[in-house]
Amino acid sequence: MSKIKSQDTKPEQKLRKFLWGIGIRYRKNVKKMPGTPDIVISKYKLVIFVDGEFWHGFNWKEKKEKIKSNRAFWIPKIERNMQRDRMNEIFYIKKGWKVMRFWEHEIKKEFNVCVSKILDYLDAFPDHESS
Repeated sequence: MSKIKSQDTKPEQKLRKFLWGIGIRYRKNVKKMPGTPDIVISKYKLVIFVDGEFWHGFNWKEKKEKIKSNRAFWIPKIERNMQRDRMNEIFYIKKGWKVMRFWEHEIKKEFNVCVSKILDYLDAFPDHESS
């Protein structure tokens, strides 16, 4: 498990490369912000998280039954991660930020849909020019 990257994953890199390529400037992995968002676009108060399926509990009710080894460790750990994700999201919403979460598999398989969600949000700002 120590070989698994917690940041700069290929889906994150793909999304960041696209955004940078169309002129959207951001900060990555901002440690001073709750949850260390993968992408922060401060100008538009947007935080983006690209969540790994295992670590953040995608399809959790089904997946947790399939964990066979060290269940006493992994199940509470993943559930704490999920709870922390919810608390961080509430924090940002209360502060007036927009939170977008994408699963890694969404970035891999539905990249254009993910990008469209981001661009639709940014297009609502008068000073943002869509590329």
